[in-house]
Amino acid sequence: MSSSTTVGSAERPLRVAVVGSGPAGVYAADILTKSEAVKSGELTVSIDLFDRYPAPYGLIRYGVAPDHPRIKGIVNALHKVLDRGDIRFFGNVDYGTDLSIEDLRTHYDAVIFATGAIKDADLNIPGIELDGSYGGADFVSWYDGHPDVSREWPLDAKEIAVIGNGNVALDVARVLSKHADDLLVSEIPDNVYAGLKASPVTDVHVFGRRGPAQVKFTPLELRELSHSKDVDIILYPEDFEFDEESDRQIQTNNQTKTMVGTLTNWIAEQPEDLSELTASRRLHLHFLHSPVEIYDDAETPGRVAGMRFERTELDGTGNARGTGEFVDYPVQAVYRAIGYFGSALPEVEFDHKKGVIPNDGGRVLDAAGTHVPGIYATGWIKRGPVGLIGHTKGDALETVTYLLEDRENLPVASVPEADAVVELLDARGVKFTSWEGWLALDAHELALGAAATEAGGSHGVEVKRERIKVVPREDMVDISRDGVAAEV
Repeated sequence: MSSSTTVGSAERPLRVAVVGSGPAGVYAADILTKSEAVKSGELTVSIDLFDRYPAPYGLIRYGVAPDHPRIKGIVNALHKVLDRGDIRFFGNVDYGTDLSIEDLRTHYDAVIFATGAIKDADLNIPGIELDGSYGGADFVSWYDGHPDVSREWPLDAKEIAVIGNGNVALDVARVLSKHADDLLVSEIPDNVYAGLKASPVTDVHVFGRRGPAQVKFTPLELRELSHSKDVDIILYPEDFEFDEESDRQIQTNNQTKTMVGTLTNWIAEQPEDLSELTASRRLHLHFLHSPVEIYDDAETPGRVAGMRFERTELDGTGNARGTGEFVDYPVQAVYRAIGYFGSALPEVEFDHKKGVIPNDGGRVLDAAGTHVPGIYATGWIKRGPVGLIGHTKGDALETVTYLLEDRENLPVASVPEADAVVELLDARGVKFTSWEGWLALDAHELALGAAATEAGGSHGVEVKRERIKVVPREDMVDISRDGVAAEV
């Protein structure tokens, strides 16, 4: 690259934009600042982190159930990175609306997309469009107080089916079956509490296509089911089938061994006469069920009345095949939670089958399969919605390694000054938020929790509330920007 001032020097740092402030984006920014080239003084970098939401943390804030104890640890780790002051945060800035790829190329030498995946993967079966059929990711966004979803959610079903055997499916099932009062210790927004409190649910059924040894959730997710008060877990002996591959997994994979052990212990402790169970709500775990159809009936045309499954059996390889036996379950709502799917980004090539930005190790490719200079991807938008936080760190390291390898050949930003992008957003009337703004919003949410606790609890329940999440986008923006203005 050529420039009157060497890019990456103290006078002219390498300018990098990261789009997305979830773990993928924050880890990429952090790894870049801690790279050997930067630590040795060979390279200086200036990183700006953009997010379409007013607050940072992405799916950690809007995609993980509020009663998960591990959220705090992840948030604390991300907070430490952003609180150092060497990475700028711009919230409430929507790529494709407020900033274009041309804008980013003008102001940055490299761009890393870390936009994740927020949509539900499709389940293409008859009846999926019926009223009462929902996406699990949409429900997660609602109970996590996502600023762009409706404040209301229809919770009028007594019997509910959840399709999927991953962590999201268990999150959805646990929140649906849990008593709302028991969620008040979390940061659950008040509108969500009110909706769940009024729910008439009695039975939540979770269905998986394969057997107990093939589940995709983790031991932590499974154990958390048993922590719900006044909720009985019910399993079915006919669903406990193990083939050669199941046995191999149990013998060689500690996680599989732990989960199968937990499930078999639960069913061994379960009374033969289920009428002896006394909880007001029941969470049923079904295996070897493949979804066939969601149906309505004459009494409720156009609305979910039940779901049909084909019983499956394992084929020796851990996969399932149909048996030709069908079974119907009367339910009034169905939640599909079979995975997330990425969303296309303006002016960036997209693989609509896989839901990812085409890339080679994080180097974004065009339609011809050629690397687009200066454009990179990391996280779920790079590899698809699989893996845990550890995978996200590895992803970011790979992407940043390639970016550093390419740094001598990156297209040079024509307007690299740090203040220029601020002036651009101001000129366009974008009410962007900052890290200092997040600290103000964070303090506000904590104060709401403290006030509810001091008042003797919340909603008539004596409970310590650490935080109450602010939901409306405009409120989040105003609190963030007003808090910064007040300090100035």
